[in-house]
Amino acid sequence: MNFKNVFEFLEQLNRNNSKEWMDQNRKWYHEVRDSYIAWLNGLDLMLAAIDDEYYPTPGKRGINRINNNLMFHPNKPVYKDHFGAGLDKEPNKGDFYIEIGLKHCMLAGGLWRPDPKTLKSIREGIDYDGEELKKILNKPSFKAAFGGLVEDEKLKNAPKGFSNDHPHIELLRNKTFAVMHPLTKKEVLQDDFNDRIIEIYKEMLPFRRYLNRAVTV
Repeated sequence: MNFKNVFEFLEQLNRNNSKEWMDQNRKWYHEVRDSYIAWLNGLDLMLAAIDDEYYPTPGKRGINRINNNLMFHPNKPVYKDHFGAGLDKEPNKGDFYIEIGLKHCMLAGGLWRPDPKTLKSIREGIDYDGEELKKILNKPSFKAAFGGLVEDEKLKNAPKGFSNDHPHIELLRNKTFAVMHPLTKKEVLQDDFNDRIIEIYKEMLPFRRYLNRAVTV
């Protein structure tokens, strides 16, 4: 995968963020997008080979649109400054997210601000077996890779149905259950980048499987 070409395209797009520029460079865009999809297809097979529960996700299904949604975010640029994709993308479960961009490159996973029903299921899972989640989050190699849960909004008090003195109250107050591993441009350009992705995927897997079990109970 020629990630140098990806970064170069994104840099030019960021400087000329308009439909006019994109129309003039549509061939280049499709060249980059198609190569990114082909790379995702290969990664999809690699992840399926190491994870018996993996949900096959071809690149075309995993890749996100590069257009920003201007209807809901009218002040954003027309196009994003990154290519993003979700793999292991089983419906109603947390996927494994890959972002290659100018400001951020990352590997992430879990559930970002899930709907009330899903969030309730996660909290019930924590109520039932929160020690297991704590064990996952506190594993030294996990903490080294992700630090902890992604910082996001939290409830000030206990969620409905739980008390403020619950042993897992700090986890229960979260609205987002996701982790993120930042990447440098240098790491993305290295020959062993795929190996690094596999390493992080494996480290994240117990966390994602814990959440996915909680939302299917």
